[in-house]
Amino acid sequence: MLVNEMFLSIQGEGGTMGLPTAFVRLSGCNLNCHWCDTRYAREGGAELSVSDVMTAVGAYRVRHVCLTGGEPLLQGETPELIASLLTEGKHVTLETNGSLPIGGLPAHPDLLVSMDYKCPSSGEEGSMLIENLSLLRRKDQLKFVVSDVRDMERAEKVLLRYHPDCSAIFTPVGGLTLGPVADFVLSHRLEVRVLPQLHKLIWGERRGV
Repeated sequence: MLVNEMFLSIQGEGGTMGLPTAFVRLSGCNLNCHWCDTRYAREGGAELSVSDVMTAVGAYRVRHVCLTGGEPLLQGETPELIASLLTEGKHVTLETNGSLPIGGLPAHPDLLVSMDYKCPSSGEEGSMLIENLSLLRRKDQLKFVVSDVRDMERAEKVLLRYHPDCSAIFTPVGGLTLGPVADFVLSHRLEVRVLPQLHKLIWGERRGV
């Protein structure tokens, strides 16, 4: 599998935010979101076996592992890596962009699927695989990266129409700050978590953290 980078950091997003986590960033992506902050992961990287990745992850000596990208589900070895990590007792967060099927993933209590729904400002909303919304489980999470009111309104419509059985997250990007997002969620009475990208609050835009 093509691995862009591996590193130890604090999980900056979602339900395991704040926990020490081993990150495995896989190369390649099928989308081109306007506000993407990991364009460097679209290409390049090192060709490693699942065994190589398992050895590297084991050296970090933490329970939580995040598979991110790029888009991890583009790589055929990703299911094998997930299975190996779960067998070793790891808690795995799989970050996926919502455009590829998630139905083949194992229904394991230690696998958390963190799926994006690309809002209009991303330029990729048309790539979303709507069927995935019904496959998310209670312990999974649906993340909306929002940059303006239009994005938040679209996210609200998605939640009200499809009622995904998982937690929902609004995370602001660009010039949008947490305050207006919190105000929107409160005024619309949405059961949504308003979360920053914690790693960026700590380290800014630095890579490998």
